[in-house]
Amino acid sequence: MYRRLFYLVSVLVLLGLAAWAYVWRPALWGYAIVAPLVLLGLRDALQTRHAVLRNWPLIGRFRYVFEAIRPEIQQYFVESNTDGTPFNREFRAVAYQRAKDVLDTLPFGTQNDVYRVGYEWMNHSMAARVAPHVAPRVRIGGPACTQPYDASYLNISAMSYGSLSKNAVLALSRGAQAGGFAHNTGEGGISPYHLEGGADLIYQIGTGYFGCRSADGGFDPEAFSERAALPAVKMIELKLSQGAKPGHGGILPAQKVTPEIAAIRGVPVGKRVDSPPAHRAFDTPVGLLEFVARLRELSGGKPIGIKLCVGDRVEIFSLCKAMVATGVTPDFFAIDGGEGGTGAAPLEFSNSVGWPLREGVVFVHNALVGCGLREHVKLIAAGKIITGFHMVRALAMGADVCSSARAFMFALGCIQARRCNSNHCPVGVATQDAGLVSGLVVTDKCERVRNYHADTVHSFQELIAAAGLPGPEAVQPRHVWRRVDALHSLHYGQIYHYLPPGSLLEDPVPAPYRADWEAACKDRFCRAG
Repeated sequence: MYRRLFYLVSVLVLLGLAAWAYVWRPALWGYAIVAPLVLLGLRDALQTRHAVLRNWPLIGRFRYVFEAIRPEIQQYFVESNTDGTPFNREFRAVAYQRAKDVLDTLPFGTQNDVYRVGYEWMNHSMAARVAPHVAPRVRIGGPACTQPYDASYLNISAMSYGSLSKNAVLALSRGAQAGGFAHNTGEGGISPYHLEGGADLIYQIGTGYFGCRSADGGFDPEAFSERAALPAVKMIELKLSQGAKPGHGGILPAQKVTPEIAAIRGVPVGKRVDSPPAHRAFDTPVGLLEFVARLRELSGGKPIGIKLCVGDRVEIFSLCKAMVATGVTPDFFAIDGGEGGTGAAPLEFSNSVGWPLREGVVFVHNALVGCGLREHVKLIAAGKIITGFHMVRALAMGADVCSSARAFMFALGCIQARRCNSNHCPVGVATQDAGLVSGLVVTDKCERVRNYHADTVHSFQELIAAAGLPGPEAVQPRHVWRRVDALHSLHYGQIYHYLPPGSLLEDPVPAPYRADWEAACKDRFCRAG
């Protein structure tokens, strides 16, 4: 690790200068240059607020030089969402600033081209309100749920221990506990660090059944029941797919599979872990719902949800037909957008598979409304949600709650070095290298996680108040607008087709959905015939 190398080099250089000065006295002047650098490097290595400097004394300071001039070169660092709209790195800067609880206002007005096609905004009201100081909550739990959970409007999305370091998981959990929001365990199972942090947990079950895995790799009901009964577990999320690599299954590189992680997951040490692309416990829509009901029973009535990135619309309709036929509904759907990120995924899956978040949320919302099921099922939206406006936009599309992984990684100090899959994350977030992990100081980063959440939710409340609305539940599609061409702008209610309640159960089915609805079958995921 570089920090230890810095200590060694510093000692050797100081001793070398001493030996040289013994032979040639003027060499003592070398200490005037070397000593300040060594002292500065020691300060970097011993401080606890900046993981870059702690792990990379002296040379890590170049990063802050570039960050200082970032506004002037920001135009060269623009990423794009899957729908073509810009995802400017100013969002990362906002997350950093809020995490550090420092000024996050911007000079000289908007940084966006308001006449660009795709630009979005929300309208304010002449009867604006004052934002409340108490953060609102959303109750998640349908008719069959006996232990509903009152969730924050923003929670930590799924990131596993194994993908993330133990210090990162512990900082997230402690921050979530302090801020009163939920922490999704990811498919890697519940680790000691999730529990030590004290957060409300969303226990995710993936296709590998890690943490509740039988010897042959299937689902172990006894192991699941034991973990689901933990007081910290507030909800269970059954993952079918994720936006970063839908239809592929998770990947944990071999160098990250330590003995501890292997024991938690029930897999061999030091071997790459590939989750299967699909579940073994069910293979039909009805079977999926039967499994949901089984998980609810095994967990003692806790909320059970389904996480997926939307693919074929027919499969969503097949699941809806199964819900209508059986009367079994999940308590929530977590909709992940195709623009979601990950530490390891094939390029083609990251870039070209799965519906973007907006279309996915609108479609699932419509499917549930059209089947008369929406009042029983909450929608959680995830996919590059960073700011309060992103949250308002998700609610305008039809979501009830938001979750984010990317923003909370920024709060931990992620600098997007994009070395997550190499085990060499320079700031100790996405690595199992003990030397690098130690650079992430939990007591500092958990406060940043809490700060980011608090400031972003407050911004979300201020936006809703500025629109004159009494609360988040009043947000409608008409409140968010998008420029569709050089001369025209439309609100979401005009852009997206929203179904009337129960309309999919009537004859005729609305034309835009008729062919897919008729092709759907409750007994199979693929198209009938």
